[in-house]
Amino acid sequence: MARTRAPERTLLPSDEPLSLLRKDGSPVDDSPLAMPDDDVLVELYRRMVVGRRFDTQATSLTKQGRLAVYPSSRGQEACEVGSVLALRPTDWLFPTYRDSVALVTRGVDPAETLTLLQGGWHLGYDPYEHRVGPQCTPLATNTLHAVGFAHAARLKGEDTAALVFVGDGATSEGDTHEALNFAGVWKAPVVFLVQNNGYAISVPMSKQNAAPSLAHKGIGYGVPSVLVDGNDVAAVYAVVREAVLSGGPTLIEALTYRIEAHTNADDATRYRTSDEVAAWLDRDPVDRLETYLTSRGLLDNARRAAITAEAEEFAASVRSKMNVDVEPSPDDLFEHVYASMPRHLREQATALREELA
Repeated sequence: MARTRAPERTLLPSDEPLSLLRKDGSPVDDSPLAMPDDDVLVELYRRMVVGRRFDTQATSLTKQGRLAVYPSSRGQEACEVGSVLALRPTDWLFPTYRDSVALVTRGVDPAETLTLLQGGWHLGYDPYEHRVGPQCTPLATNTLHAVGFAHAARLKGEDTAALVFVGDGATSEGDTHEALNFAGVWKAPVVFLVQNNGYAISVPMSKQNAAPSLAHKGIGYGVPSVLVDGNDVAAVYAVVREAVLSGGPTLIEALTYRIEAHTNADDATRYRTSDEVAAWLDRDPVDRLETYLTSRGLLDNARRAAITAEAEEFAASVRSKMNVDVEPSPDDLFEHVYASMPRHLREQATALREELA
């Protein structure tokens, strides 16, 4: 496959989402993006298959009571996997609560990834080991973390970029405005990836934003912006990789769709139709790349079966780790809140112990 030049970085995004593969898996001949190498494409497919199986397993664990809540990212695998694999080992990821597949793709142990969603008091993983910040539940707070981190890394002379995930709803938060403004002023090496899945829980885009696209918002901050097909993993990888290597800020809007409900506590049928979901199932990111790889002779039945078996083995390991019963300690309600526990908490802890006894 011939490689084309990456598009010139401009403030104004394209009118239509950039893509490399159409929804039927056929290549886009006139795309300005560079098609990733064959081995990268196969790895993108493998990671998406494993990531989707992890996602469905986590959803099942939630129904079994093993997780307190789980926000599925089914349908958004191209964003989760494509962007993370575009990072270098020195780069950092700042995720949200919906980005468990991205964490697993980055190498975080699945049980550690799910600790927060299980209801644990701590993060579950070591951010410095994997260069992954905490999964932020408050919308857009991670944007400021990412910009501050990227700016500090530049001041220290480190070759590091930060990738921060936000949803379309988070772009309505003041933190996103402040983060984009600082990123533009400081020229911080941070990539904002907006996974526009159509809804902020139940609020559609039409009630959140009047701009031509969310990517257009970068213009006001002096931040180069890109609009990309978020269900085309090859295109997501290409634009994120280019943004990471640019050395400055980039705002990327990836058009995608959340197939499942917002969380296990949400009834999505109250605000969207089955026909709408079916239309996006027809744009499935895994099927799209599978069709392309098969047509290129890069994916045969044996290799497909091996990847599927690997995904099932991974899901089994997740079940095994998450089905271990851990007896919680009441003291965990009071520990790790203050460096030195104040008297009123000591009194409350003592009272609880006596009551349980």
